[in-house]
Amino acid sequence: MSSDEFDYGKDEQLPSHEVTQGAEKAPHRAMFRAMGFDDEDFSSPMIGVANPAADITPCNVHLDDVADAALEGVDEAGGMPIEFGTITISDAISMGTEGMKASLISREVIADSVELVAFGERMDGLVTIGGCDKNMPGMMMAAIRTDLPSVFLYGGSIMPGEHDGREVTIQNVFEGVGAVSQGEMSEDELSEMEHHACPGAGSCGGMFTANTMSSISEAIGFAPLGSASPPAEDDDRYDVAHESGALAVEAVERGLRPSDFLSRESFENAIALQVSVGGSTNAVLHLLAMAAEAGVDLDVEDFNEISARTPKIADLQPGGEKVMNDLHEVGGVPVVLRELLEADLLHGDALTVTGETMAEALERLDPPRIENLDAEFLHTVDDPIHERGAIRILTGNLAPEGAVIKITGEDHLRHEGPVRVFEEEENAMAYVQEGRVESGDVLCIRNEGPRGGPGMREMLGVTSAVAGQGHAEDVALFTDGRFSGATRGFSIGHVAPEAFVGGPIAALEDGDVVTIDIDELELSVDLTDEEIQSRLEEYEPEPTYDTGVLAKYGRAFDSAANGAVTNPGATRE
Repeated sequence: MSSDEFDYGKDEQLPSHEVTQGAEKAPHRAMFRAMGFDDEDFSSPMIGVANPAADITPCNVHLDDVADAALEGVDEAGGMPIEFGTITISDAISMGTEGMKASLISREVIADSVELVAFGERMDGLVTIGGCDKNMPGMMMAAIRTDLPSVFLYGGSIMPGEHDGREVTIQNVFEGVGAVSQGEMSEDELSEMEHHACPGAGSCGGMFTANTMSSISEAIGFAPLGSASPPAEDDDRYDVAHESGALAVEAVERGLRPSDFLSRESFENAIALQVSVGGSTNAVLHLLAMAAEAGVDLDVEDFNEISARTPKIADLQPGGEKVMNDLHEVGGVPVVLRELLEADLLHGDALTVTGETMAEALERLDPPRIENLDAEFLHTVDDPIHERGAIRILTGNLAPEGAVIKITGEDHLRHEGPVRVFEEEENAMAYVQEGRVESGDVLCIRNEGPRGGPGMREMLGVTSAVAGQGHAEDVALFTDGRFSGATRGFSIGHVAPEAFVGGPIAALEDGDVVTIDIDELELSVDLTDEEIQSRLEEYEPEPTYDTGVLAKYGRAFDSAANGAVTNPGATRE
């Protein structure tokens, strides 16, 4: 369309027309023209492509290429693609340092920044791209807040490395640190593993947080089926990106918004997928936060109810040996979704971003059935790995609002005995690295919660060191902080209320007898309510930071039991 044909009187109900239509918007269009846009673009839906590309993590280092494919998809579908950036934090690189306190905060900053750009620039739709762990929930939370037609696009996972004739991931390197401290691995072997564990771009390869949340994006309806599993550097990843760009334009044309397909049923589908594949405990936090943003009634106890009826049917890292690429090679996440749907464990009528129901999308895709695959790491619902899903929510007088554990091995874990209390991660890590941990120990790390940390650090270093010393199943550890999706074993996180706000965990003293019973879903201490309250009366915590971003978000975080949201408008129905 030439400039003299441009209809300055055109008046349609797209937000972008506030900056592209009418004679009074000539200055706005002049700015766009400086970037190469023309009249044809101004008559098209404006699709923002939110890209957290960065050279600070392999999860995100390739996202400019992924974004380019999405931009092409938008353009070829008749949209006006506009790329913009936001931040990321590398969880793996910040792990075990004070910097890990920034990780959960980055989820909020990503959501805030994408919401601001989409709102401020009057965008009509979004393609939100995720690489490292907090990108995924942050991007989906932004889409929920804006309620613009949106498609989530995962950057893809890294291929496994190879060491000593076997596949390895970053999980093996973290656990190798513990093995070295015990003299069970040489530093030279650890160095050799370090050099080969991460062979290229992409997010950590196991069913850790990134792959859990990308898989959930399919189950909840934010991403087209089959989009989560193609590796970061595979041609299929760029086909998915192109498709996502085109789908965003289609969603705008249909007027299909997140509020149209996100429902209680879609969140239950997401949880069913999570517990069936042994997904990260972090997904509990993120799904609660997303539900709060969406105004969907979801409670931490819902994870127990869904896990009770949904068996674990996939044996992936960190509990198993296989990674996301192995799942991709046999059909990806839709293989698991089909198994759950045919067992009546999914809501087939839940809508998705394609406009189809889950059942319709699976029928169109027609993924293979598990019983027809030569894939020992996938089980049918009739012959599961565990009869109950991998996520359990524990309660008791130490966690009145709940605590979270992922079952990666033995599913009848129980412990009763004296506790050793640490006020922060560093002290606990030193204790473990000194080789002082013994079978039957129970360790408590507190003041690592959303407000007390602040930021609710993941503590893969500690749990991997324990596992690397051979104590994954016989040493229990619980905290008001978080664990990485790569954590395995007897590790309980998200204890709520947290110590900083006067939760019972703050009353613990060395030697108190703690009971952890996975079958009974119990986390308790042998103290009366009166004894706990008496100890808490003398507890007066001080914020760790007085100024800066950590102080600001430390004041803003809600309980982990509510998803640790910071958006005051995020409420349940």
